Amino acid sequence: MNILRSATIPHPNNWAGAKPPLLRFLDRCHADFAAESGGAVADYIPELGKADPDHFGISLATIDGHVYEVGDTRIPFTIQSMSKPFVFALALDTLGAARVESAIGVEPSGDPFNSIRLNSENHPFNPMVNAGAIACSGLIHEAKGGGAFEYIRQALGRFAGRELDVDEAVYASESATGDRNRAIGYLLRNSDVIKDNVSEVLDVYFRQCSIQVTARDTAVMAATLANRGINPVTGEHVMTPYAISRTLSVMTSSGMYDFAGEWIYRVGIPAKSGVGGGILAALPARLGLGSYSPWLDKHGNSVRGVKVCEALSSHYDLHMLNRSDNARNSIIADYNIGKSPSRRSRRAHERKILAAHHQDVRVFELVGTLSLANVDYVSRQLAAKPRPQLVIFDLRRVASITRAGARLLAEEFHELAHFHVTVILSGIKRSSVDWKAIGEWTEGLSNLRNFYLLDTAIEWAEDQVVYRYGGAIDFLETTELSEQPLLAGLTEEELTDLASIGTLRTYQAGEKIVAAGDAATSLFFLRSGVVHVTLPDGIRLATLTAGMAFGEMALLETHRSADVLADMAATAYEVPIRDFERFRKQHPKAGERVMRNLAQLLADRLIVANAKVNLLTAN
Repeated sequence: MNILRSATIPHPNNWAGAKPPLLRFLDRCHADFAAESGGAVADYIPELGKADPDHFGISLATIDGHVYEVGDTRIPFTIQSMSKPFVFALALDTLGAARVESAIGVEPSGDPFNSIRLNSENHPFNPMVNAGAIACSGLIHEAKGGGAFEYIRQALGRFAGRELDVDEAVYASESATGDRNRAIGYLLRNSDVIKDNVSEVLDVYFRQCSIQVTARDTAVMAATLANRGINPVTGEHVMTPYAISRTLSVMTSSGMYDFAGEWIYRVGIPAKSGVGGGILAALPARLGLGSYSPWLDKHGNSVRGVKVCEALSSHYDLHMLNRSDNARNSIIADYNIGKSPSRRSRRAHERKILAAHHQDVRVFELVGTLSLANVDYVSRQLAAKPRPQLVIFDLRRVASITRAGARLLAEEFHELAHFHVTVILSGIKRSSVDWKAIGEWTEGLSNLRNFYLLDTAIEWAEDQVVYRYGGAIDFLETTELSEQPLLAGLTEEELTDLASIGTLRTYQAGEKIVAAGDAATSLFFLRSGVVHVTLPDGIRLATLTAGMAFGEMALLETHRSADVLADMAATAYEVPIRDFERFRKQHPKAGERVMRNLAQLLADRLIVANAKVNLLTAN
C-alpha cells in the first residue's frame, strides 16, 4: 500500500517538493473548486444538516494500490446512497443473480431517487433508487435474518479495507424521519418484493446508510469495483467479477439519480453519490475516485464532487466510451525459425533439415494487453499463412489478459490441436499475468507445451523438426575432430598433429569449464555431451553439442567474456593456445583455414543477431 498525500515527498537526490503529476492535478482541482459554495447541505435528515460545508476532500486510488489524498480525506461522513451498489453486489453474490434479478429491475426510473413508484411488474426500477436499495436490504435480511446488517457492514469494510462504524446520531435521525422510506417499504411488502418484517428490513437499510466512511475509504471502495472485486490495497478478493460487472452497469445508467444521463454523457465514468456529500467513481481497470463535500445541487449530488469528476475525465480523456486499442500492436514480432533460430549450435545434418523446413515453426512475440480483439488479430495472422507444425507464443511481455481474451486464446489452442499443431508457450512465469484462466480452458490438451525461456522453446521446436524429418540428436554420441566446423578443410595429418597437442578432459553435469574474467589460455573441441555459454548475468548465449568448439575466442582475446558450463556429462579436447600457435607455425595453411572458419562462424552469428534485431524493429 502506498499513500501519497498533498505534501512534499522527500527524495535522496534533492527532489525537494516533488509530487507526482496526478497528485498535482488533484491539488489544482481542490484549490479551484474549494471556493464553490452553490447548493445546500442536506437537511431533510436533520443530523446531516450539521455537516461543515467547508469540508472538502479528494482521494484517488489506482488498481495497483496507490492512494492519493488532497484536503479533508480523513473526515468521516455517512455513506448514505453510496452503500447501494455495494449491497446490490453483495445480494448478487449471496442469493444468486436469478433471485435478485427476479425482484429488482435494472432500468432507469426517470423519477427522483425517493419516488414511491414501481415498474410495470410492481418491482423497483433499479437498485440505485431507494425502493431498489430497500429491496436489496430485504433480500439480505431474508438470507441472514438478525445478522443482516452486520453482514452488510463487514462486506463494506472489506471494500474499504478496514472496519467501518455506524454514526448512531445519523441513524437515529434517519429512523425518526424516514416515513417516506417506510411507505416504500410497505409498498414493496404489498407487492411481495419484501417477504420479511418491514420494520426490521428498514432498520437494516437505515443503519447501512449511516455507516461512516471517508473520502479515502470511498476511493478504495471505488477502486475495488474498478479492479473486478479485488481490493487493490489489501489484495482481498471481496466480490465476484459477475457481481461487480452488473453493479457497474447499473451505476452507469442510474447511479447519479436523475442526473445519470447527463453524467454518463459528460463524464463517462460509472459513479454513485450520496446525500451525505460523497461521490465515488469507478473507471474499470484504471482507478477509483472518492470525494467529500456536503454542498449538494438540485439532484442531490455534491457540487464540488461533480466538478472534480468532470475535470478529471476531461483533462485525462477518461470517458469509458472514448477508448482506443489497436489490436495490431499486440504482436511485437512474427517470424519463423529460418529468420531467428535458437542459440543452439547445430551440426551439418541438423542445419540442413532446419533450413529446408524452417517454416514449420512460427513464433509470435506478444505484448501489452490481450483482449478479445487482440487475440482475434493474432489468430487471423496465424491463419493468413500456411499452417505450421509448431506455434510458439512468447508471453513474457504480456501485461494483462482479459477473460474474453483468455477464452478466445484457449479456443485457438483447441483449434490448432484439431489440426495436430503443437502449441508452445514461453515466458508465462516471467509475465506479471495470472494465467489460471488459460489453464481452466486448456486442461487435458495434449498438444500444449510450456517453457520458461523463448530460446529454450525455439530449441525444443527445432529438435521436433529434426526428429520428424529423420534426423537424430544423440547427446551421447562421440564425435571426432574431423567433424568440427572450426577445423573444416584440415588434412588428416594436420588433424592428427592437432590431436597430439590436445588433452581429453571429462566434465560432470553442472561443472563450470570456463569462467568469465579468467585468462583465455585454451580452446576446446567438444567430443561428447552438451554445454551452454552464458554471460555473468545469466543470459544464455549458446548451447553447444558434440562436434562444436568453445573458448575459440581465445584466438582473439586475452580474457574470457562468458561462462561455459556442462549441461550433462561431457568430454572435450583442450588445446592450450601456446601449443596451438606452434601448430599454426608448423602448418601455416591449416592455421589460415582455422582463422577463416572462425571468421565465418562469427559472421553467421552476427547475421542471426541482426535478424533478431530487424525482426523487433520491423514489428
